Amino acid sequence: MVRLTNSKGHPTVKGLAPVIDRSQDIPFMREAMALAEQGAALGEVPVGAVLVLDGQVIGRGFNRPITSHDPSAHAEMVAIREAAAAAQNYRLPGSTLYVTLEPCSMCAGLLVHSRIQRVVFGATEPKSGVVVSRGNFFEQDFLNHRVLVEGGVLGEECSAMLSAFFKARRATS
Repeated sequence: MVRLTNSKGHPTVKGLAPVIDRSQDIPFMREAMALAEQGAALGEVPVGAVLVLDGQVIGRGFNRPITSHDPSAHAEMVAIREAAAAAQNYRLPGSTLYVTLEPCSMCAGLLVHSRIQRVVFGATEPKSGVVVSRGNFFEQDFLNHRVLVEGGVLGEECSAMLSAFFKARRATS
């Protein structure tokens, strides 16, 4: 698991560590994995995301850049756009995003701007993940919001899904 404090050991949200219910992390990550499989069936890289507020799913998404002809249509973007439209508010405080792959810089920026409280990811992304793999984006002092981070939730399963997808893609090309 990834730490919930900054590099100095301080809680990352307004000086107080929030009470976090982790009992639903695995079921919500499994739902994100099912969405990732839907994307894979369409030829998209299998990444899925579920946005949750007060135990209820408020947004769902899977990667759609290829099918939607939109380079910003990452799973996180799709789920957050859906939730913001339903809430009629671009800010989604108190929510948790479950995503099968560590967020990239674009998606990490969106998490800050939408005021998401917590991100829980499965597999790390050594090439472009900015939450832990390529730096600690959410600890930057220029940000006006901090996102709590937990990584590795069903990480081996999420990683295996990605590996199987790319292995199959290489076999057919």
